[in-house]
Amino acid sequence: MGHYKSNVRDIEFNLFEVFDRGEVYGTAPFEELDAGTAKEILAELDRLACGELAASFEDSDRHPPIFDPVTHSAPVTPSLKRSYEAWMESGFWRLHAAAEIGGQETPASLLWATAELILGSNPTIWLYSLGPAFSSVIHKNAGGVKRDERIAQIMVERLWGSTMVLTEPDAGSDVGAGTTYAEPNVDGTWNISGVKRFITGAESDLQENIVHLVLARPRGVEGVGGPGTKGLSLFLVPKYHFDLETGELTGERNGVYVTNVEHKMGIKSSNTCEVTFGDPQVGGGEPAKGWLLGEVHDGIRQMFDVIENARMMVGTKAIATLSTGYLNALDYAKTRVQGADLANPGKDAPRVAILEHPDVRRSLLTQKAYVEGMRALVLYAATWRDRVQVAELAGQVDADETRLAAAVNDLLLPIVKGYGSERSWVLLGTESLQTYGGSGFLEDYPIEQYVRDAKIDTLYEGTTAIQGQDLFFRKIVKNHGVALDLLAAEIRLFVHSDGRAELQESRELLGTGLSDAEAIVSQMLADLVASDPSSGGTVTNVYKVALNTSRLLLVLGDVLVAWLLLRQAQVALDRLDDEISEGDRLFYEGKVAAATFFVATTLPKIASERAIAAAVDLGVMDLDERAF
Repeated sequence: MGHYKSNVRDIEFNLFEVFDRGEVYGTAPFEELDAGTAKEILAELDRLACGELAASFEDSDRHPPIFDPVTHSAPVTPSLKRSYEAWMESGFWRLHAAAEIGGQETPASLLWATAELILGSNPTIWLYSLGPAFSSVIHKNAGGVKRDERIAQIMVERLWGSTMVLTEPDAGSDVGAGTTYAEPNVDGTWNISGVKRFITGAESDLQENIVHLVLARPRGVEGVGGPGTKGLSLFLVPKYHFDLETGELTGERNGVYVTNVEHKMGIKSSNTCEVTFGDPQVGGGEPAKGWLLGEVHDGIRQMFDVIENARMMVGTKAIATLSTGYLNALDYAKTRVQGADLANPGKDAPRVAILEHPDVRRSLLTQKAYVEGMRALVLYAATWRDRVQVAELAGQVDADETRLAAAVNDLLLPIVKGYGSERSWVLLGTESLQTYGGSGFLEDYPIEQYVRDAKIDTLYEGTTAIQGQDLFFRKIVKNHGVALDLLAAEIRLFVHSDGRAELQESRELLGTGLSDAEAIVSQMLADLVASDPSSGGTVTNVYKVALNTSRLLLVLGDVLVAWLLLRQAQVALDRLDDEISEGDRLFYEGKVAAATFFVATTLPKIASERAIAAAVDLGVMDLDERAF
C-alpha cells in the first residue's frame, strides 16, 4: 500500500448528487463521456493513483534530481520515471488536451475531479506532464497560424513536456518588470535573450523535447515591446530544434539551457530551474530561437490562459494533499491507543484509541469539514467552466450568459487557489500532523512530506496577498461586482429557502456570515473611493484596501465553503429518508455533521473580521521602517 488515501465516494457525491453533472455528461459537446464512463475513469485513475503513481512519492523526495552544470541536466530518480511512464501509458493525460490535436473533449468538472487523484498521490507527475494542457493553450491562441497549430499537435503526438516561463530573478511577481527580450530574424523566428527563474519542469530525462512558453519583450518591431505587461509577447522556444512537419528532432540543441536547479523544502522531485536564453557563454553559445505565438503581440493575455489553469491546479493540489493528510490522520487516530477516556479516568481504566478523546475528534471533524467543503469549492468552480466550454463549442462565446459564467469562474479562481492553499497548509500542520503527536514530525509517516510539499501552494502562481488583490481589484471592482452579486444572491436564496428544518439554525448563521462578508466589501469599496483625489479623497487610503484584501479572500472562502457544505447536508438529509446501506447512512450522517460543525465554529468569527476590517487605519503604513 502506498501513502495515498483517496475519496472517490465524495468526489462522485459532489459531481452527481450535488451538482447534477449527470445531466451534462453524455450531452453535446461531451457525448463520449456520459456519467457511467466518468465513473469508470475515476475508478481506474483511483487504482493508478493509489498504486503506480503513489509508489515513487517518498523515494523521489528522498532522492531528488541532482543538477550537473556541465551537461545542464537533472535526471529524475528511476522510481519516478516508472510512475511517469505508467501515467503516460494510461492515456488519461488526453483528458487535458484539446480534441482537435489528439485529446479528449472533457468537461472541466470531470477534469479537476480526476486531477485531485493525481495531485494527491504524486503531484510531481502532474507537473512534469503539463505538455498536453499547455499544447491546448497553444492551439487556442494560434490564431489560425498553421505552424503553431502543428506545434501543438506534435507536442501531443510525441508526448513532449512544456513549461510556463514568466518569473525573472530581479522581477519576481512583478512580471511587467521583466527584461528578457526577443529580436526578430529574417526567417520568421526570434532570438530570445535573458534569464528566468523558478521554472517548473524545465529539465528532466522524461521527454525527448520540452517547449517553453516564454514571456519576452520584443525589440526592433514598431508598436510593441513597451514597458509593463502590455509590452510582453509570448514565444514558443523548444529545447531541441525539430522538423515542423514531422516533429522529428534535428539533433541540434537550441540555445536555451537550465543553469541551476533550486534546493527546496518540498516537492523536491520536481525540478525548479533557472533557465538562461541565448547567452553566448552558456552551452554551445547558440541563440535561443523561438516563434511568436499566433504572430500577435498579446503575451500577457495569452499567458493568462496558462496561469488560470495553473491556479486551479494549485488549489486542487493543496486540497488533495489535505484530504490524504486527513484520511491518514484518521486511520492513525483509530489505531493509536493512549490515555483513558475522560469520562472514565480511573487509574485502572482501560486505555482507548485517541479517536475517543474530545480534542482529537474536534480536530478530525475540522479537517473533514474543510476538506469536503473545499473539494466542493473546486468542483463548483469547475461547473461554471463547464458552462463556458459548452457555449464556446457551440459558438456562443459572446452571449451574455457565457460572459457571466466566465466572470463567476474568474471570481472563484483566486479563492480556490488562495483560500484552498492557505487553509490546507495551516490545517496540515496544526491539525493533521498534530494528530500524530511527536510521530508526525518523523519521516515514518507521510504527513511530514505533505506539510513540506504543501507550503509551495501558498506561493505558486502568486502569493495569497496577490490572490487577494486580484480578487478585489480585478474580479470585484473591475467586474462592477456582477459576479459576486450573483453568488451572494444564490446563497441568500438558499438561506431563505424552505429547506430541511434540521438546518434552519445553520442557514441563519450562513445569512449572518454573508451579511458580514458583504459589509467588508462595502467598507473596502468606500476606502477605495476615499483614495481618489479627483473626488476629494486621499490617495494613501488605498493602503487600507490592500490591508484587507487577504482578509476578504479568506472570509469569502469561509462563506462559500459553509454554503456548499450545507447544500451537501441538504442532499444528505434527503437521502437519509430513503432505505440505504449502512455505509451510505454513515456517509450522509458525516455530511450533516461536518456542515453544521463548520458553520457553528467558523462563521461566527466573520463578525470579528468585519470589525477588524472597519477599524483598519494607516498606522502600519505610517510607521518608520527603522521601527520594524
